[in-house]
Amino acid sequence: MSSGLQRRLGTHDAVMIGLGSMVGAGLFSAFTPAAASAGSALLVSLFLAAALAYANARSSAQLAARYPTSGGTYAYGREVLGPWPGFIAGWGFVVGKTASAAAMALTFATYAVPESWVKPAAVAAVALLVGVNYMGVTRTAAAARLIVTSVLALLAIVVIAILGGTQDGSTAVAGGNPGLLGILQGAGLLFFAFAGYARIATLGEEVRDPAKTIPRAIGLSLAIVVALYAIVALVLLHSLGAGGIAGTSKPLAAALGQSWALPLVQVAAALASLGALLALVAGIGRTAMAMAREHDLPHALAAVHPRFSTPHRAELTVGVAIVVLILFFDLTTAIGFSSFGVLVYYLIANLSAVRQPAGERQSPRWVGIAGAIGCTVLVATLPTNAVIGGLIMFAAGVCYRFVRLSIQRRGITLR
Repeated sequence: MSSGLQRRLGTHDAVMIGLGSMVGAGLFSAFTPAAASAGSALLVSLFLAAALAYANARSSAQLAARYPTSGGTYAYGREVLGPWPGFIAGWGFVVGKTASAAAMALTFATYAVPESWVKPAAVAAVALLVGVNYMGVTRTAAAARLIVTSVLALLAIVVIAILGGTQDGSTAVAGGNPGLLGILQGAGLLFFAFAGYARIATLGEEVRDPAKTIPRAIGLSLAIVVALYAIVALVLLHSLGAGGIAGTSKPLAAALGQSWALPLVQVAAALASLGALLALVAGIGRTAMAMAREHDLPHALAAVHPRFSTPHRAELTVGVAIVVLILFFDLTTAIGFSSFGVLVYYLIANLSAVRQPAGERQSPRWVGIAGAIGCTVLVATLPTNAVIGGLIMFAAGVCYRFVRLSIQRRGITLR
């Protein structure tokens, strides 16, 4: 079996995979819990999340240019900070983003099928997209390109329909005064929406000219998505108000009312969620493969398919784990849980970037320091259930690695 992946992706492909990750993550699922926390300061939370995402993106791009391999911050943390920080980053990404993938599958099904069919439809979506990823990264990029183009076109029509509709904002429900804690909680939940550029870095082993392509693709995809989210947030606040957004699980549909364009929201939400799920499976599978190469996960997951050049065992295992989460968790829990894991992941990315020698840095050291402080503040202010769940998740990972190292010291080889 081949031990390495092939460099098949250009800048356009990488940007589309990043957009596919981010467009579906928040437009149809993250605004509601964020508005419930941030209230009338929703836009402040949005721009705090975007600023932190920018700092994290600069750190990730700088690291990816130096270490163009699969695994993202798992690989960077190991190289710069050592095996334990690398493991914590990889564990947080794999487990947290598996929860995120479950959230995207549930979001797709919520918009696509009647309530009684939500979980079966979510499981079917996971099976379909694991199959697409299994057959090669170029098919993943082609599917992402089709999905992103369709979603952006549909969103443009929906936004125009909302602005031209009968709801003029006079019935918008004002949000409460959230205070600093509510604003930070809202930012932490919205950060879930901007974290998709990590998928570009995790594909570092499959991108052509990674030192140039990855930083460029991360910057382009993040800029496009921040602009898109800001436009949608402004439209929703005008139409529904922060209280109205917090009071519905489908804010774009609620803003349309009985408009003729209502079915377009269903289609756009379903497609966007599928795009995010597609990119998530690709990123999680490659990080799991990178961890398996170092025996931080079972080594059998490091296998690369001889024909499709994909980490097929890792992707199949990820698919099974997503299905388990779909069956036992709800959407809001999955979003909070994912935010905790991903914020810790980027904390380690920023610390790694700060520790890089001056000759390897593309950004001033303060960018990484600011990103690390931002991640720490947001992870500490997430809702209590997300913090407790995240701490349990990391405790389980630390115990697993301690046991593995103990067995390894006794001379027993783990497969």
